[in-house]
Amino acid sequence: MSRKYFGTDGIRGRVGSSLMTPDFALKLGWAAGKVLAKNSNPLVVIGKDTRISGYMLESALQAGLVAAGLDIKLVGPMPTPAVAYLTRTFRASAGIVISASHNPYYDNGIKFFSSNGTKLDDAIEEEIEAFLEREMATVESDHLGKASRVDDAAGRYIEFCKRSLPNTVQLNDLRVVVDCANGATYHVAPNVFEELGAEVITIFDKPNGVNINHECGATSLENLQEAVKMYRANLGVALDGDGDRLMLIDEKGEVVDGDEALAIIAQHRLQRDGLKGDIVGTLMSNLGLEQAINKMNLGFHRADVGDRYVMEKLRACNGVIGGEGSGHIIIRDRIETGDGTIAALQVMHALIDSGKPLHELKQVMSKYPQVLVNVPIKEKIDLDASEEIQQSVRDVEETLGSRGRVLLRASGTEPLIRVMVEGEDHAETSDLAQQIANTVRQVAA
Repeated sequence: MSRKYFGTDGIRGRVGSSLMTPDFALKLGWAAGKVLAKNSNPLVVIGKDTRISGYMLESALQAGLVAAGLDIKLVGPMPTPAVAYLTRTFRASAGIVISASHNPYYDNGIKFFSSNGTKLDDAIEEEIEAFLEREMATVESDHLGKASRVDDAAGRYIEFCKRSLPNTVQLNDLRVVVDCANGATYHVAPNVFEELGAEVITIFDKPNGVNINHECGATSLENLQEAVKMYRANLGVALDGDGDRLMLIDEKGEVVDGDEALAIIAQHRLQRDGLKGDIVGTLMSNLGLEQAINKMNLGFHRADVGDRYVMEKLRACNGVIGGEGSGHIIIRDRIETGDGTIAALQVMHALIDSGKPLHELKQVMSKYPQVLVNVPIKEKIDLDASEEIQQSVRDVEETLGSRGRVLLRASGTEPLIRVMVEGEDHAETSDLAQQIANTVRQVAA
């Protein structure tokens, strides 16, 4: 069955149009409720980020679920991974997060977690979509669900994050600047680091409903870079609006991306615990990460882009650590979803144990220059069937040899072909990327 509503990360769109309307959220809540009512504990945990539209969508989802006979636990503004954790602790049938992650405030989304805190299986999403095509009907009044608020949700999650480090680890020697993106981590992440002993300076922690991700957070690092230098901090932590990803800033004000954080965590875990299992990146992971992991005598696998696919590959290879350059990092023996706060703690643990600054730790991998060119297209192109495009790719791969790699992929959200080339020399890499892009433009014309 081809899915009509669910994408790779739930359902997302502009508020007031597309699917982010109260009437659709009402019907979605009811459809999900009809599917989840079959479970032994018909209970759903609902959390959200700090977008103003979250109130509207939360109320509509709540009404739909109650109409289908499900009980609800409302946890308020909470990071996405916190909702995954609370779903497990309440033994709920599912968790729902109302968030559009790093998108601007005028977008929003609805994504589901299974009872064990992982993404819903495709089969369940398809079953929900089937109910969306049916006429909505409310259960009898004595079977209606009830909703209640969880007042201590933040405290539960803070303690969970702290337990992801050994009891003997203290962060007393670290000064940390935390950029909360005016999002869902504003009242949890700074407390986690502070309660573990770090000196914490917090910025962008005053959400007002419309300032989420605005010139702050994991997609806009300039302010954090300046703050780290101004406060002479050991590191900066930038979280995104829903707290499932991070970017780091070292003591020199330089960016440490998801690939570099992944390499630091893998090396530390290998040295401390004798890490077992392979490491998972994505098709977009830097070649330098793959080479660094291979030097550790660990296997490296590439999944499709998206934390859902990273998780699938980790399960398939029995791996523990995986992630994306954009900052989604999964530490499976801590939590089975991307968690920016917990990933940051793993890096801080490496800093404490090694006694080395972050700038030195990130030298565990040498990043290859990576050039990405987006080529607009009017109609879908079969990249594999185009001999001109494939010949252009072969020519570039022959030029690079073992010094780089090429990746072509169609965007899943926009009418674009993404051309990515990595190589040792930035100027050469840029020229080669444009060479393939020009061929794609000619074929698309």
